[in-house]
Amino acid sequence: MTTVTQQQAKEQLMKGAEKVTEDDIKKVIDKQAEIEDKFRSSGPLGRFITDLKLLFSIIQDYFKGTYREVPFWAIAAITAALLYVLSPIDLIPDFIPVIGLVDDALVVAACLAMVEQDLHRYREWKIKQV
Repeated sequence: MTTVTQQQAKEQLMKGAEKVTEDDIKKVIDKQAEIEDKFRSSGPLGRFITDLKLLFSIIQDYFKGTYREVPFWAIAAITAALLYVLSPIDLIPDFIPVIGLVDDALVVAACLAMVEQDLHRYREWKIKQV
């Protein structure tokens, strides 16, 4: 049985984040429904559904230019994590029953840990906008 460590998930995330472009951000935004479906239908990813809404909100506001008080690396990490979830072929292919989405959940968890402060500041900013 293949297992993925938190360190491997973080390394995968950082490697993906280094390559993120504006086109990748747009792709994630365009594929929002598909990504949300994976979170809703997956045991390991399901616990992050509330976080997912915040992740999409920050990258959409960044992409539109509404919110730029966040370093690009944080947006790149979020984008890379969501692209990773979108890809069926990764450290543990998604089609493997039970464990196929565990690595996806680890990558999302690593992303949330990396951008926690940025998300906190964004959430405060977003509340003030209402």
